Amino acid sequence: MKPIRVLLVDDDPLVRVGLSLMLGGAGDIEIVGEAGDGAEVAALAERHSPDVVLMDIRMPTLDGLAATEILRAGPQPPEVVVLTTFHADEQVLRALRAGAAGFVLKDTPPAEIVDAVRRVAAGAPVLSPAVTRQLIARVAGADPARERRARARARLDLLGDRETEVALAVGRGASNADIATELYVSVATVKTHVSHILSRLGLNNRVQIALLTYDAGVLDPED
Repeated sequence: MKPIRVLLVDDDPLVRVGLSLMLGGAGDIEIVGEAGDGAEVAALAERHSPDVVLMDIRMPTLDGLAATEILRAGPQPPEVVVLTTFHADEQVLRALRAGAAGFVLKDTPPAEIVDAVRRVAAGAPVLSPAVTRQLIARVAGADPARERRARARARLDLLGDRETEVALAVGRGASNADIATELYVSVATVKTHVSHILSRLGLNNRVQIALLTYDAGVLDPED
């Protein structure tokens, strides 16, 4: 199997060295490049075609948020995992909205960072939709703005009934297997519905589906 190609982006050289040593010790991961600022990311990504970018949020010239938006807007973009020192941060939330697959704290145990890289490379989010909603609640308050709610509901209205059921289940943090059991369909069918939702709504991943259902205010509070 081909190794997972990783690009490290952090303005602290010591952090990059630590991440490089940590990830380089995993036999299935290859560090293909490093950057000290977000302004370098697009060119390095084009040159090295990484599968995953570990992206610091706060950098001097171009921050990780802007760099994430640039990467995710391009063709065949790499997955982005945000590096942060804060659990609840407005910029982290904005990075998730821009298409980042999740975030990890810089003091996360090494094995968990390696696992995060493997998970996003396999197409899975680093954090569950439930954790995403907790982040939203802490950063943005209990209720989304009225305009955001109206926009989110209008987008959900583009989905068919079954797709809406799947989107809500994703928002509750249900796995594909859980959704399949709930709706009496196969896991393959659920995966197809999720793919259709992402394509129809122009979303990048399940985290963004969860964000949309939260913004729309359509989840049961007990969820």
